[in-house]
Amino acid sequence: MSNAATPSRLLESYQLGKITLRNRVVMAPLTRNRATEGNVPSPLAVEYYAQRASAGLIVTEATQISPQGQGYQATPGIHSQEQVAGWKKVTDAVHAKGGRIFVQLWHVARISHVLLQPNGEAPVAPSAIRANTKTFVDNQFLDVSEPRELRRDEIPALIESYRVAARNADAAGFDGVEIHGANGYLLDQFMRDGSNKRTDDYGGSIENRARLLLEVTKAAIGELGDARVGVRLSPVNAASDAADSNPQSLFNHVVEQLDAIAPLYIHVVEGSGPDRAYLNFDYTALRERFSGTYIANNGYTPELAEETLAAGRADLIAFGKLILANPDFVERVRANADFNAPDKATFYGGTAKGYTDYPALETAGV
Repeated sequence: MSNAATPSRLLESYQLGKITLRNRVVMAPLTRNRATEGNVPSPLAVEYYAQRASAGLIVTEATQISPQGQGYQATPGIHSQEQVAGWKKVTDAVHAKGGRIFVQLWHVARISHVLLQPNGEAPVAPSAIRANTKTFVDNQFLDVSEPRELRRDEIPALIESYRVAARNADAAGFDGVEIHGANGYLLDQFMRDGSNKRTDDYGGSIENRARLLLEVTKAAIGELGDARVGVRLSPVNAASDAADSNPQSLFNHVVEQLDAIAPLYIHVVEGSGPDRAYLNFDYTALRERFSGTYIANNGYTPELAEETLAAGRADLIAFGKLILANPDFVERVRANADFNAPDKATFYGGTAKGYTDYPALETAGV
C-alpha cells in the first residue's frame, strides 16, 4: 500500500486541551492479549507502545477497570498496584520519546465468560440477555456466558470503579483516559435497547439508557478534569451483538449530553467492521453537536484522512491496523513510503512476533 501524496494536514500539530500533539494521527485502541500474570502489561508492551510514540496520541488497548470487567484472556487491567506499575513503565517510555498516551477504560459486562470472572460468577449486564458472540479464553474462542442483570444498588459502586481507574491512570503517568462507550461493551449495552430491557431509571427511554455513560464520564472528569477525559462511541458497530432500533436519535442525544459535560473529545467509530458504509447514519450530526475535538476512526487511509481533515469533518484521525503493522507510520506517511501488511495470525496473543518485530523504514529496505 502506498500513499498517492504526502498529506499535509495529517502531519500538522494539534492542541488537544492542555497538551500539544505533534501531528493529527491517533493510534486507535487495539486489543493484543499479551498481558502477563495478574493482567499486568508486559515488558514487550513497553517496547510496543514506545515504538509507536511518533503518533500524535496513543490510546492504549482496552484496559479493564476491575476483575469483573474482564472479558478476554491476557488483557491488561488498571485496578491493582502491579498493573499501575506496569503501565508506568509504558507511559515513561512513550513520554521519553515525546509521545502522548491515554488509557482506554473498559468494562465488558456480558461479553465475558465464567472462567474469567471472580469466583466463576456470571458476568453482569444491563439485562439478563446472553450476547450472540464469542470471547477468547483458555486459548480458544468460546460462547460468552449467560449474564445476570446488574442490580440497581450495584450501580454506584460500578461508577466509583471508573473513578478509581481514572485515579490509577493518573498514578500510572497517563496524559488522560478514554472511556470505552463502544463496541457492545458495558456502557454501549446500557445505551442500546437491544441489550437493555431494564424498567428502572437506567432503562426504557433514551435519556435513561444514556444515563450510565454520562455518569461515568462525570465521575472521570471529577477525578481528572475535563481536559483529560475522552469518550469512544460506535453508533452502528454491530460488534459484540450490539443493536438499537434508532441509533441516530440515541447518539444525537448522547453527544448533546456529552457536550454539556464537556469531555475533551469524542472518538467515533464510523461504520461497522471494515465496511466504511455509513449505514444510513449521519456522523455530521454528531460532529455538529459536539464542541470539543472529534476523532474519526474506521478504515481510514492517509488519503481519506487528508480529505476528511480538509473538509472539517474531523480534527484527528485514528488508525488501527496500519499503526499496528507500521510502528513508524508517521514517518512512512511523511516519506510517501509503502506500508507493512498486518499479520492477522498474530493479532491476539503470542510473543514478539507480529507485535514488536514489524520492520521500520531503515530495516525494511526502503
